[in-house]
Formats: sequence, structure tokens, C-alpha cells
Amino acid sequence: MARAHSNDLGKDRLGPLMVRLALPSIVAQIVNALYNIVDRIYIGHMGAEGDMALTGLGVCFPIIMFISALAALGGQGGGPRAAIAMGEGDNERANSILGSSTALLIALAVVATAGFQIWKEPLLLDFGATENTIGYASDYLSIYLWGSISVLLALGLNSFVTAQGFSTFAMLTVVIGAAINIALDPLFIFVFDMGVRGAALATIIAQAASAVWVVCFLTGKRSLLRIRRKYLRLKKEVLGPIVALGVSPFIMQSTESLVSISFNSSLRTYGGDTAVGAMTICSSVMQVVYLPLQGLAQGAQPIVSYNYGAGNLDRVKKAYRLLLITSGIYALVIWGLSELFPQVWVSIFNDQPELTALAAWALRIYLMGWCVFWVQMACQQTFVALGQAKVSLFMALLRKVILLIPLIFILPHFFQNQVFGVLVAEPVADVAAALICAVTFAVRFPKILRARERELEQV
Repeated sequence: MARAHSNDLGKDRLGPLMVRLALPSIVAQIVNALYNIVDRIYIGHMGAEGDMALTGLGVCFPIIMFISALAALGGQGGGPRAAIAMGEGDNERANSILGSSTALLIALAVVATAGFQIWKEPLLLDFGATENTIGYASDYLSIYLWGSISVLLALGLNSFVTAQGFSTFAMLTVVIGAAINIALDPLFIFVFDMGVRGAALATIIAQAASAVWVVCFLTGKRSLLRIRRKYLRLKKEVLGPIVALGVSPFIMQSTESLVSISFNSSLRTYGGDTAVGAMTICSSVMQVVYLPLQGLAQGAQPIVSYNYGAGNLDRVKKAYRLLLITSGIYALVIWGLSELFPQVWVSIFNDQPELTALAAWALRIYLMGWCVFWVQMACQQTFVALGQAKVSLFMALLRKVILLIPLIFILPHFFQNQVFGVLVAEPVADVAAALICAVTFAVRFPKILRARERELEQV
């Protein structure tokens, strides 16, 4: 295939190439987190009502995460498929994948917006809201939901920008939005005295700007893949493989909603609103530190996918090893810093002594599993890059649904400090899932590569 993008996924030196792809992805992931993180920082410092407003925002988190996860269903399901098609030299099929993914993202946005607007208050109460926090949660979500289509298009379609090697442009998609959000938040929250509604309004304006940016790129001449009217349809034969592959990252992200609901419900029972507020801070920190890890995986993913499609299997193995090493170094550093200096993270979000003390203690427990979590991340994302839908789905379900959620409700019964029992469920699930994923990858990875070798020999 002719060199059509700034990074040659099949020939450029692997280390520098991954750096060029991963660094913008890491920046993009961190900046993307700022949409919600910045809202929480400002709202947590709203004075006397800051504690309850922050807790109310935490209750919204499951719905926000679910909407973002829908973007992964179309984007992360379609992006690797398109990269594999380009590696095989089939740009027509790659464009068809982009078109069907775009149509899917629009359809999902319409359904999500309507459904959550209708049932938001009953859901928020089920997710841990109390009479003290439901007003803040409902005010924020009512406005936020109108930006759902922008969220899905910006996050979902950005995967197709990255798949072509335009990692810097993909980074700018979220940087532009985050910059607008950061600028508008204090204006709407404090100057216009709109509180949580101002935070939500700033967010949806920022998301709309990001969506316009990425759509303009994918309809312009610079992009090899282009959104074309003839491909904008929900074609079963194209959508099937997209959804099959996208289910894994969708579950990885959407189950964060279930996890958040489970944590909030259990902590409300054993620790009240303060414990739920502490979990809001812990989940915010997790969101910040997790996303660079995801950015590393996204930097490696187009390399693995393209070279797998092109038959450069030695390059696939080298890319995986590099991802594993870099992920491990990053995760171990974060783990050490979080255990030694949790108060540094916590102070960013709130300055109330009772809440910050509980959150710092909770964070040490919550992030203990990071000593091995990186193993699962590297292995699972490589499975996604190789188009291994079934095993990716299993790994996604394993950590969150099969292990973590049941442990949240089981472990408190075995500890005198029941809040500790809730929190320790996270590292226990992380360690167990990482070990299982590592063994599975060691067995399956060589078989996948041998099968691809046989396919290439028959061509």
C-alpha cells in the first residue's frame, strides 16, 4: 500500500513509531478525562454545597460512562477492522466500515438521549442518589444528555483518525474540546451562578466543537478514509464484525457504570454520603491514571492491526512486547506514587477534612491492584487489535462482571470495617483477572499468529 499517512505503520522504526502514536493518544486520553474531572474540581469547591454537589455528580457517573462506552462499540469496533482492511490493501471495505460505524453511532446517540431523559431520576435514585444529592444529579444530567450525539461522534470517529496514523490530529480533537470546557466552566458555574447546570452546559458546548472537528477531517481530502453518503447505512454484513469486536471495549467501559452503581450502593449502606463522595474522588483519580495506560494501548493498536493484516507477524510480536514493557513501567510508577502520596491526588478535588481523609485512605486500597493490572490491559488490547472478538469479550467480562461486582457485595461480610471490604474488592479482582488473562494470552497468541501464517500461505 502506498504511504498515505504521516506514520508508516508497516515500515517505520517500531519504538519511535509507537512513541509518535502513543504520546498524542496519551495526551488525548488525559485531556478527554478533563471533561468530567474539571467539572468535579470546580463543583467540589462550590463552598458549603460543594460536598453534596460533588457526590451528586458522582451518581451521574454510571450514565456518563455508559454513553462514552457506546462510542467504543462503533469506534473501537470499527477502527481496528478498518486498519486491518487498509493493511490488506482494501480501502473500499475500510470506507464501508467507517460509514456503517458512523450510522451506528448516530443511531445509538438518539436512543440513549431519549431513553435516559425519560428515566433519569428513577435511575439516579437506584444508582445511589439521596434526597440530599438527587437535585444536583438531575440538574447536571438533564443538560449533559443533549450532548450525547457529540460524545459518540467525537470519541467514536476519532478511532478512525488514529487508525490511519494521524495520532496528533486525533489528540487535537479532544484538546480543543477540553480547552473550551476549561474556559467555560468557571464562567458558567461561578460568574453566571449556574452551578452544576453551568458545568453541564460548558461540557456539551465543548463536545460539540470536538465532534465538528473530527467530522470535518473525515469528510476532507487529507483523510484516506472518508465519510461518504453511500456508506452511511446500517448494513448487517458490515456491522456484524464491527459490533462483535466493539463489544469488548464497550463492556470494559460500560461495566464501569455497573461497577460505579455497585460501589455507590454498597458504600451508601456502610458509609453514607461521605463514603460515596470518597468513591467519587477515587474513581476520578482512577479515570486520570487509567487513561494514559489506555493511550499506550491505542498507540500500539493500529501498528498491531495493520501489520497483522499485512502479514508482518514479527512486527506484531515486537509491538506487543513493547506495549507490555511500557505499560508495566507506567503502572508500577503510578501504583507507588498512589500508595505513598494519596493526599496529593485527593486535594485536587476537595478540601473538606473529613472527606479528604477518607478518600486518601480509600485510594491506597483502591489502587493496590495496579501492581499487576497492566498485564491484563496489554494482553486484552492486543486481542482487540488482532480482531479476536470472543476472547476480548471474555476478558472484558472477567474482571468487572464475573469478579469485581460480586466481590463488592460479598467481601464486606468478611471484614469488621465493611467500607474496607467494599474497597478491597477492586485490587482482588485486578490480581485475579491479570493472572487469568496472562495465561490465556500465552496460550492463544502463538496459535493466532500460526493461523495467520497459514492464511497467508494459501493466498
